[in-house]
Amino acid sequence: MQAPTTIARPLAAVLALIGALVLLIAPAEPAAAAAQASSCALSGTTGWTDEGHWTDRTRFQQPLGTKRVLTLFVDFPDAPADGPTSTYTAQLTPAADWMWNASYGRTWLAITPLNRWLRMPQYSTSYGFQRGISFEQHEAYVRDAVQAAAPYADFSRYDLVYVVPPRSAPAISFTPTYVYDPGTAGVTANGTRIKWAVTFGQDMWYWGPRIADHETGHTFGLPDLYAFTGTDQHAYVGGWDVMGKVGGPAPQYVGWEGWKLGWIDDSQVACLPGPGWTTVDLNAVEYTGGTKIAVIRTSDTTAYVAESRRAAYADPNPCSTGVLIYKVDTAVQTGYGPIRVINGNPGTTPPSGCTSLDMAAHHPGQSFTDWTARVQISIRSGGQYGDTIQISKW
Repeated sequence: MQAPTTIARPLAAVLALIGALVLLIAPAEPAAAAAQASSCALSGTTGWTDEGHWTDRTRFQQPLGTKRVLTLFVDFPDAPADGPTSTYTAQLTPAADWMWNASYGRTWLAITPLNRWLRMPQYSTSYGFQRGISFEQHEAYVRDAVQAAAPYADFSRYDLVYVVPPRSAPAISFTPTYVYDPGTAGVTANGTRIKWAVTFGQDMWYWGPRIADHETGHTFGLPDLYAFTGTDQHAYVGGWDVMGKVGGPAPQYVGWEGWKLGWIDDSQVACLPGPGWTTVDLNAVEYTGGTKIAVIRTSDTTAYVAESRRAAYADPNPCSTGVLIYKVDTAVQTGYGPIRVINGNPGTTPPSGCTSLDMAAHHPGQSFTDWTARVQISIRSGGQYGDTIQISKW
């Protein structure tokens, strides 16, 4: 299997990671594909964030290149700042390196802090930060933060805004993402429209820097993969994707999303859109290069996907490694399971810190069959950098 290759990146980022990224080299193997990748691309039908291959870029930002991020620090009459802004900057900036690795060097978050506390005009308790906060309430919060910063910042220089409250403001409890509505006046500063913002809450201290990667993913058009209802919030993907469990043990964006975001090329997708079979050499999604996903299309909005997962880079501590198999349904709304992982080892007792679904990776000799969809995925062999599988449809 093919190991990672070196990617050019901004000089500041290179200096920040010198000595941290040691890339292994392994023999390359040719990609296998039964058809053009486009034959396995699925359209979204929800009208909002979903797992459809094509994303409305009039609403969501392009997830490639350098994303210029301005961080605003806001406090309140009832919750004044409790320390220097540098503490909060240090909590979030590691998100940039994590996304750099997860995107194979195709997306860099250039995070610039506005190093001053900005006083919001209302009490922290008046902004309605609770589950179910309305779009209008959230937009008002973003507007107040932007207006407070307008004398000190040129918003035309940035693509995205982060808004960070002090730890002394428990009413700002969670972290939603603001995506503008092009049909409204929205939020502007000195003639610049603010299209995307992440407003952090106290949960940033629980989830750590990857909460920025999760929420920024929403500005790219990705849905939530955790469950909005039910007793098990992580019943769909466990800890296998940062859009599910932010602090999960294997948070690398799944390969299907990497393809949707443009981080994985069509040439790295093995596609089986109809009856037949093919053998695919998968290079683990944590590494650069090689074939990343094998897709079996089952309808206009559904497909099965197989990818190889290893303990490396964005996934340093997975509970299991091997072939991750999941079903994609682009007609399913955010929070209701547009991606569902197939557990290859449901009888395995997970170690401490892991759940049953975190043990889902399939190993050589195992296979998955959906008799109704007439699909089978068999794992033939595994190596240091990936796995060889056979995919079939009849």
